[in-house]
Amino acid sequence: MARGPRQADIARMSGVSQATVSVVLGGNRAGVRLAEDTRRRVLAAAEELGYVPDPVATRLASSRNNLLGLYTFTATFPTDVADSYYPILVGVEEEAAELGQDLILFTGSSAGTRTHDHTRIHRTRLADGCLFLGRHVPDEPIRELVASGFPVVYIGRREELGGTIPYVGADYVSASAELIGRLADAGHTTIRYLREDDDAPSSRDREQGVLAGAAAHRLDVRVDRFDGAGLPDLGRWAAEGVTAVVVEETDTGAVFHAVTGALAAAGMSAPGDLSLAVLGRPPAGVPGPVVSGFEVPRREMGRGAVRLLDALVGPDRRAAPELHRLLPCAPVAGDTIRRNQDV
Repeated sequence: MARGPRQADIARMSGVSQATVSVVLGGNRAGVRLAEDTRRRVLAAAEELGYVPDPVATRLASSRNNLLGLYTFTATFPTDVADSYYPILVGVEEEAAELGQDLILFTGSSAGTRTHDHTRIHRTRLADGCLFLGRHVPDEPIRELVASGFPVVYIGRREELGGTIPYVGADYVSASAELIGRLADAGHTTIRYLREDDDAPSSRDREQGVLAGAAAHRLDVRVDRFDGAGLPDLGRWAAEGVTAVVVEETDTGAVFHAVTGALAAAGMSAPGDLSLAVLGRPPAGVPGPVVSGFEVPRREMGRGAVRLLDALVGPDRRAAPELHRLLPCAPVAGDTIRRNQDV
């Protein structure tokens, strides 16, 4: 088997020392004074010979491989464009490509499930740093990674481990409070908020925003948790004076489907009988009017997380990047909030 071109071959072709070739191909991180003509000759020779640096040798020399890991805790890696995680992954890939970084996907297990197993999570150290994506943080293995200095960035706000986990997330608190304000402006004073029976920072943030919006506008807002059993009794809610229902968006879409199913079962519609809003967007492919809510900046979250991770694994970590960043969510007016006739 013919060997590939080496730095010694580039040195001979360009008429310089192998040390000079190493400096040029390594990006001259040490700031060695080099003539521009020399640099161009070396790069031209490398391109002509088809030189590709050995990633193992590169890592030994620089402690960096230009490899960023991605570990998700979803049961199946989201590749369907209708999946709520898909735009995040698009953003991750786009930003990694622009930064010249390769991505390595850690699959968790051969059975297709993601686990919190220490060994599998610690395999992410094969990369220079790793992005994590999922509703819950496996405290102990992530604590060990963070304590060791291994660069970790979560996509989505995290509050675990004393706030030491870097993240890029969405500002659900402000967006949820703004949506409640829209309902108040439309004359709704008695509102029911239905969320999944599962705690995660994104769920707590949405509820905090709902309650903040209710307090600011002096609204009667009751929070209920949906455990997946049966359907909410929307007819009874309407009889009790509820004029608007707000639901949480999650990757399962369980609460939204429960409410729309209950509307159909009761012969009711939104916004005809009850106004309906979602803290985010409804599941893809839902027929009917555009549901009022807000747009979660998932693509931007993916891109921002890659930029943060790239800064953390870079040579100039002294730049102290912003470790916790929340992005605004754009309102979606939709067609499912009607003006309350009692106003």
